[in-house]
Amino acid sequence: MYPYLAIAFPDLLKPIVDVMTVVLKQIDAVTHSYALSLLIFALLITVVLWPLRHQQYKSMAEMQALAPHLKRLQQKYKGDAQKLQAEQMALYKEHGVNPMAGCLPLLIQMPILFSLYRAIFADKDAFGTAHFLWIGSPLATAFPKIVAASLAAPDVVLLALYVISMYFTVRYSSPVTDPQQAQQQKIMALISPLMIAFVGRGWPSALILYWLAYNVFSTAQQIYLMRTLKHSIPPPAEEPASESKAEPSKRQQKRAANK
Repeated sequence: MYPYLAIAFPDLLKPIVDVMTVVLKQIDAVTHSYALSLLIFALLITVVLWPLRHQQYKSMAEMQALAPHLKRLQQKYKGDAQKLQAEQMALYKEHGVNPMAGCLPLLIQMPILFSLYRAIFADKDAFGTAHFLWIGSPLATAFPKIVAASLAAPDVVLLALYVISMYFTVRYSSPVTDPQQAQQQKIMALISPLMIAFVGRGWPSALILYWLAYNVFSTAQQIYLMRTLKHSIPPPAEEPASESKAEPSKRQQKRAANK
């Protein structure tokens, strides 16, 4: 998906692409290894996006803490959509939560991620002869349909590793407590990697290598944030039991006495 979007908006993304191209070339000038440069570049992008990701997961943690409150409001105002919306907004205001705050960091990240495709391919000569572990090794001659001869060619093994990393990223990056959401997450964890496997089978291994590294780094970042982020939103107070439930009726007392 990302390559096609990057191609669709070349002029709009050009300033970001130019900056990324310069940074990638500077890293390559130091490492003299295009594969290593991609790994360092992926780590650098992960670090740059840290504040946005932190805000995104902070908002997710707050919304998750508010989920029981929202569920109670939905039950209480089931037949009054207008009142429900008003109470939900009051709840957000009370706890200082913006329900759209988690979307903004994601939207800001998208142009950066779209630009990476063009930045990586700005210097085709660099990765046209670049090797990485098994890529460009004698295995490429023995298994040309599976192993790439260079980072410019598709590599089945690298794509498979990326697909596996995608599964774990989607499956475990955003823990949910709602059973319906958990089921949807399981489905997405299967569908997303399959889509990547289908669409990315012709992508150069240089791009897949970057995405694999970025996926590993960002997933580690997500796990850290989920374990360390705290919120101050208490669980909803338990509703007092109704009088009929709290105290047995006279009929029930009489039956109990007869026994």
